[in-house]
Amino acid sequence: MTKVIKVKDVYIGGSNPISIQSMCNTKTNDVESTTQQILELENAGCEIIRVAVPDMEAAKALAKIIPNVSIPVVADIHFDYKLALCAIENGVHKLRINPGNIGKRENVIEVVKKAKEYKVPIRIGVNSGSIEKELLKQYGVSAKSMVLSAKRHIELLEELDFYDICVSLKASNVPLSIEAYELFSKEYKYPLHVGITEAGTLYRGTIKSSVGLGAILSRGIGDTIRVSLSDNPIHEIECARYILQSLGLRKFGVEIISCPTCGRTEVDLIALVTKVEEYTKHVNKDLKVAVMGCAVNGPGEAREADIGIAGGKNCGIIFKKGEIIRKVNEAELFTAFCEEFNKFI
Repeated sequence: MTKVIKVKDVYIGGSNPISIQSMCNTKTNDVESTTQQILELENAGCEIIRVAVPDMEAAKALAKIIPNVSIPVVADIHFDYKLALCAIENGVHKLRINPGNIGKRENVIEVVKKAKEYKVPIRIGVNSGSIEKELLKQYGVSAKSMVLSAKRHIELLEELDFYDICVSLKASNVPLSIEAYELFSKEYKYPLHVGITEAGTLYRGTIKSSVGLGAILSRGIGDTIRVSLSDNPIHEIECARYILQSLGLRKFGVEIISCPTCGRTEVDLIALVTKVEEYTKHVNKDLKVAVMGCAVNGPGEAREADIGIAGGKNCGIIFKKGEIIRKVNEAELFTAFCEEFNKFI
C-alpha cells in the first residue's frame, strides 16, 4: 500500500479513492477565465486541478483564483524555483516540479523549506521526453531510465528530510508507461499520479488513455489519474470517470449498458440509448440501466440491471432485475422508461 499525502482536503494514496485530475488550458494570469474553467471542471467531477505557472504574473494570479474555487490547485512549474516559492505563498496546494531541474542545491533547499512551512506536497513529474542526457545515453528511452530519473529527484528531497511526495512517470507510449509504473511500484511506496501523456485527440486519446490507464490500474497501481486529451478538459473528467467505473474502482451514479445493435434490432436503439444517457447522466445514484435491442439481449442478458428497456417489433418492454413490468409501443418506450426510472430517485 502506498504512502498517503494530503492535498488540501483530498487524500492521495493508501486505501483512499483514486482521485481525478485535469489541467486548465487557459492562461493562468487570466483570472476570470481560469476561475470559470475550474468551476466548470469541479461541476463535471474534477477533484484536483493543475494550472501552468510560467511566470510571476501567473504565480501571483493564484492569490485571486484559489479563494474562488473549492478543489485543490496544483502549480505546474519548470526550472525557476522562485515561481514555486511565489506559488506557495499565494496559496497553491501542491507543486508539480522536478527538484533536479531548478538549479543549484540552495534553490531546492528554499523550495523544500517553504513547502514544509505551508504543508505543500510535491509531485515529481518524469516524462519520457525529458529524461536526463546521461541516462538517455546509458539506457535510452526506457522504463529503467524513467525510474532512475525519478530516483534522482526523490533522493534530492529525501536528503532534505522531505517525504510529502507524489510521482508520475508518463509516456505517450502505452507499453512503456505500463512498464515504468510497474517497475517504480516495486521499488517505492510513494503514491502514483498515473496518466498517458500526449494521448491525442478526443477519440484516439480516449482509447489510448483507456488502454493504458486500464492496464496500470488493473494491476493495483495508481492513486490519482489524469487523462490527457487535445480537447476541452471536461472530456478528460468524463473519460476518467468511465475508466474508474468500468474497473469497479469508483462509482459515479448511473451506469448504462447497451447492445451494439444487429439485424435483429427492430427499434431505433441508437437514438433511444442516447436519450436515456442524456436523461440519466446527472443522477448521482448507483444504478445500472440497460438499453437492449431485442428479446435475445433483453431481460436475460441484462438481468443484473436495476431497470432496462428491450425493443421489439414496433414495441418494447420495461424490465427490472430481469422481470418484465410493462409492455408498450415503440413511441411510448422512452416515456415509460422515464416514469419507471423516476421511482428510483
